[in-house]
Amino acid sequence: MTSAGVEVEPAQDLVHGEALGILREFAADLGEFGELFGLLGPREYERLWTRHLLNSAVVAPFFSGMNRIADVGSGAGLPGIVLAAMLPDVECHLIEPMERRARWLSDESARLGLANVVVHARSAQEAPIKGSCDGVTSRAVSALRTLIPMSAPLVKDGGRLALIKGKSVSTELDAARQQIRKANLVDVEIRVVGEGVIPEATTVLLATVKG
Repeated sequence: MTSAGVEVEPAQDLVHGEALGILREFAADLGEFGELFGLLGPREYERLWTRHLLNSAVVAPFFSGMNRIADVGSGAGLPGIVLAAMLPDVECHLIEPMERRARWLSDESARLGLANVVVHARSAQEAPIKGSCDGVTSRAVSALRTLIPMSAPLVKDGGRLALIKGKSVSTELDAARQQIRKANLVDVEIRVVGEGVIPEATTVLLATVKG
């Protein structure tokens, strides 16, 4: 795969300045190295901006002003690297158990000059940041009944989950009621963000962890 196969950057009014420059470099690198590292499906590069980069960027306001956040199952760096670019003052922990992808995350963060990124080549349960994060996110990892027990323990009391989900989120939410209770999640809601701002709006499961 080469960068020639990457979607042309669409008109948008979400990412600006230095962050936009970083995302442009990130998109080009995904196009160049994505197949080698198995980061995205072969058809995803044609909609890299529309479906992946901007889909990740639109959740950044949920983490603005926080000190430490984590991306569980960061994979290609979506949304973790995007958030690190947009929130340079926030410490961003990218958790990725697959060694090949974790190596990509470390190398790419350094290449993009993202000094606020820490990569953990292990599972969320093994990451040494339990109970220390102000916020946790994830994208395309697993159903909520599995994802919540992995993600919620990383969040400190009063911290936030902002999990990027798909159209099945309501069904997943119904199936995860037991996990929600066990994790002491409150103010649970599904929110669609980015309508009228980005080409494809993003569905986010929001919740607060109450210890």
